[in-house]
Amino acid sequence: MVTPVGPYTPIVEAGPWLVCSGQIGLADGALVAGGLEPELRRAMANLAGLLQSKGSSLDAVAKTTVFLTDMGDYGDMNRIYVECFGDHRPARSAVAVSALPLGARVEIEAWAYRG
Repeated sequence: MVTPVGPYTPIVEAGPWLVCSGQIGLADGALVAGGLEPELRRAMANLAGLLQSKGSSLDAVAKTTVFLTDMGDYGDMNRIYVECFGDHRPARSAVAVSALPLGARVEIEAWAYRG
């Protein structure tokens, strides 16, 4: 599991729900290089790892929020997001933010149902 960059819990069990804190493209304690694509792929891998640690998977995700520092990345984000989720389509919001931790370009949080 990735060590959080702040005072929060990466994944919380709330009844039948798993609530995952926002994930950025961290690997080995640092943001991966190369911009949006490697960052989002790593963030998704981190998210999948959190879910797996609780016996779940990306297929159980009901809702995500994607934070982008540049809405110009929206199309590329969608392409990568679809590749990572496959045919599964959780509800989603995508919002522009002025900055993210450690200079990340993208962050993703999720709610997964274990009913």
